[in-house]
Amino acid sequence: MSATTCVAAVAASLGDLAERDAPLGARTTYRVGGRAAILVVATTAADLAAVARAVEGSGLDVLVLGRGSNLLVCDAGFDGVAITLAGGFESIEVQDGAGDGDVLVRAGGAVALPVLARRLADQGLTGLEWAVGVPGSVGGAVRMNAGGHGDDVAGSLQSAEVFNLRDATATVRPASSLELSYRHSNLAADDVVTAATFAVRRGDAAAAKAAIADIVRWRREHQPGGTNAGSVFTNPPGDHAGRLVEAAGAKGLRLGTAMVSEKHSNFIQADPGGRADDVVALIRQVADLVHAHAGVTLSTEVVLVGYEAVT
Repeated sequence: MSATTCVAAVAASLGDLAERDAPLGARTTYRVGGRAAILVVATTAADLAAVARAVEGSGLDVLVLGRGSNLLVCDAGFDGVAITLAGGFESIEVQDGAGDGDVLVRAGGAVALPVLARRLADQGLTGLEWAVGVPGSVGGAVRMNAGGHGDDVAGSLQSAEVFNLRDATATVRPASSLELSYRHSNLAADDVVTAATFAVRRGDAAAAKAAIADIVRWRREHQPGGTNAGSVFTNPPGDHAGRLVEAAGAKGLRLGTAMVSEKHSNFIQADPGGRADDVVALIRQVADLVHAHAGVTLSTEVVLVGYEAVT
């Protein structure tokens, strides 16, 4: 069966859930890249079950798309089924915790991290203030153990609710089973994080909101806005990728419609209407320059869709 026939069959099975030839790069913070053969906006567990049934045996790849803040989609697009969460996956529930002063917070996989951080701070719940500076979703944050400002998801995550699209099973995974480490978990490509439970503590709302304001201020002063996906490379042990990129002379380097930020060397900006191919070519060029200058092999924190890994 041809790829076109497979796509048509899966789309027919999904019915109104399937959007054909849907803009995908436009759903990322890079705002560049191609389209998805099929896009599904899942608002219920039943929607995810329908996707699992439709893709079974189809041979089509699936791509779980959070808020697109850590993805670069190739200009040729994605010829499988892209899935993003909304609706019923956007809830936040606060519960009393088991420990003294602990509070458990269950957040849907589609909740934006800055929204979660501010909502909790408003209630005097502390421990996730750092998340205000990460423009991703709860689901994406769990998948990559997102972090910033000296903390990360692993520091407070208790469990994750995971739906597997391969076997249509829903499980609650304790944080200890996810093998969380620096920007890593053992979640598979066909795992969808539908919700996560965090342990936070009761504190002072004014202090929590002041901490958030400080983080926002720091990021505005030290990191660029515009069309990028945050840090391009993970930090190698004992060093910082941005320092290595700048030392290699790549700060401000431009290739076509992509440029290494003058404000932070571990950010690569895409011009409005630019090309993902230019961004990935610049990523490779910068990695080569760092290796030639310092002998360090950088790995990408940005997930490349449709491109070979940069190593």
